[in-house]
Amino acid sequence: MRSSRRHPLLVPALLCALALLAARPTSADGEPGDGPGDGAGEGISAQVARLYRDAEVATQRYEAGRRDAEVQRAQAQRYEGLLDRERREIAALHEDLGRIARAQYRSGGGLPLTAQIILAETPDQLMRGRQVFSQTQLAVNNAIDKSRRAEARLAADQAKARSAWQALERHNTELAALKQEIDDTLEQARGQLQGQADVSVAAGSCRGAVRLDQPPVDGTRAWVAPVESYELSAGFGSGGARWAHRHTGQDFAVPIGTPVRAVGAGRVVRVSCGGAFGIEVVVQHPGGYYTQYAHLAAVTVDQGERVLAGQWVGQSGTSGNSTGPHLHFEVRVTPEMGSALDPLPWLAERGVQVG
Repeated sequence: MRSSRRHPLLVPALLCALALLAARPTSADGEPGDGPGDGAGEGISAQVARLYRDAEVATQRYEAGRRDAEVQRAQAQRYEGLLDRERREIAALHEDLGRIARAQYRSGGGLPLTAQIILAETPDQLMRGRQVFSQTQLAVNNAIDKSRRAEARLAADQAKARSAWQALERHNTELAALKQEIDDTLEQARGQLQGQADVSVAAGSCRGAVRLDQPPVDGTRAWVAPVESYELSAGFGSGGARWAHRHTGQDFAVPIGTPVRAVGAGRVVRVSCGGAFGIEVVVQHPGGYYTQYAHLAAVTVDQGERVLAGQWVGQSGTSGNSTGPHLHFEVRVTPEMGSALDPLPWLAERGVQVG
């Protein structure tokens, strides 16, 4: 009694301290989380995210270059067609020159002027002979000029064709080398990111959220797919040796480090590491539904944080009981496993077609 009168604020203070401890994010083993990520974890996560953007840009450039290459290839083929046609024209001109020369010889156009004067019987015959000779000589000169111009065009077009093909090969080689370099660097960074995730899972303690520079969220869409590009693997209700019971979610096969998005607006109610799901995030949505994102390599949100549809909640990985890189996605009616729904019809009802 006396103790209670002496310290009237002791009980309320203890209650406040307990409330603060309960509100802190915890890891899978119940220990406090590490808070906003450490420098090393954030560095490799940010590097992977940047490399994904670089790879996307490189792929776009590669595709643009491939389209340009098709244009160059068509241009080179057009030049080849011109070459063939001009070769035929030159061959025809050579035939014309031979025909003209033979006709000139038969008509006497090849006789010297003195001989033509001596042999001409009348002035008219001389003038006609001179006229035929002049016309024949003009035709020969024109044919020679035309042949030379065609040969010049031929040489120029040959040079253009060679230049187009060489530029095409250089461009393709440079783009392929750039893309391969980015892919190799990204693969190495993925391995480092997953290595850090495995350490966290083994310790049962999350590093905390890493803050990544992500694209603006599209506020016009209330619901989105959890990843942008994917292949569907194990589906809801699947059976197999990997699970003690039926599969409780939908797996999206994606490379390590792929940005994982909240499918809708809500609040993060769990960020944990360890156990079969490895690194996981659970988000509560209006209407009493929860979504789970598991086997992650890193998380980008803290427990208690509000998220928007399309906002990144983590990066995919292969942590926990996983046979390869993928996102395990669940829809639940409680935050706990055992209350899962088939996620694909649930998403379809909200205008998100996954397939």
